[in-house]
Amino acid sequence: MTATMPSFQFSDALLTWFDQHGRHDLPWQVADDPYKVWVSEIMLQQTQVKTVLKYFDRFITRFPNVNSLGQANWDDVAPYWAGLGYYARARNLHKAAIQIVQHGGNFPQTLEGWIELPGIGPSTAGALMSLGLRKYGVILDGNVKRVLARFFAITDDLTKSVHDKNMWHIATKLCPTERNHDYTQAIMDLGATICTPKKPLCLYCPMQPHCQAYTQGTQAYIPFKKPKKAVPERTGFVLCLKQNDDWFWQQRDNTGLWGGLWCLPIFDTEDILTAQLNTMGLTANLSTPLKIKHQFTHFTWHLQAYIVDTTQAQNLNTLQGEWLSQAEAISKGIPTAMQKLIDCYQEQNSC
Repeated sequence: MTATMPSFQFSDALLTWFDQHGRHDLPWQVADDPYKVWVSEIMLQQTQVKTVLKYFDRFITRFPNVNSLGQANWDDVAPYWAGLGYYARARNLHKAAIQIVQHGGNFPQTLEGWIELPGIGPSTAGALMSLGLRKYGVILDGNVKRVLARFFAITDDLTKSVHDKNMWHIATKLCPTERNHDYTQAIMDLGATICTPKKPLCLYCPMQPHCQAYTQGTQAYIPFKKPKKAVPERTGFVLCLKQNDDWFWQQRDNTGLWGGLWCLPIFDTEDILTAQLNTMGLTANLSTPLKIKHQFTHFTWHLQAYIVDTTQAQNLNTLQGEWLSQAEAISKGIPTAMQKLIDCYQEQNSC
């Protein structure tokens, strides 16, 4: 559907609310630095502010500018993203920094220039124009879509391109040129703190008197949500080869799940794990594994880990990797699931 523009000034009402109730002290806001805005925008993709805050300062301390990030290798970058998830974001951020450094360290000055970089789509590019460069930019992330869809009671499936295009039209028409960067932050803040996915705080919303979804009582059903499919469940078998206080770790390929991070060897079946042990003259007690569950957006992984002492092992060179203490592995960058296994082991199966 095509929304009718409201008679009152949407942007004025939003900015008035933002001046009083918006977030003004986030670490990427207090410094007028497009690099910090860029890093924060990539971290904030599919991740809440409260989680990003745990990683942002540490990342910026290690890589304070685009040159330091672009000149680093991936093994230096990975530990500072480990645990934040969605690791393709970090790889694309690193690739883009390399490209920027190769072009003199200058940030793109146009929307099209930003979009040409890895991992940056139209909405992120709009945010970088607005928040990073203080130029005109329009955003349409999940928060903005939710605010606008409820305000206009839009029930269309926004995953379809025709409806997404209409949302961009609405977002662009509402977006002011004056105080553009404040408006960009304001509409994200409204979606993140007031017009939330579940149980929106409509009584505190500056748009409530004019919100069509609120008037109709349909805010809980907007935006349109496709019925959730059952999340597949998989089982993985983890081999914890132990040599004194060290475990045997492998660095995963840069592409795919947990790309570039360090993991214990994982096998698809118990038989494959057993065969690997046999080549090294080892056996494992398969009746008492450490068990953890790790949730991804697209599947649930049940990991069963077997601790195997390798004092009497033969042919340990059949696996490619490194013997590392737990602290050394963590410093190189491990995924959250591996940290769960370490914690589980340290708790002596109390998990």
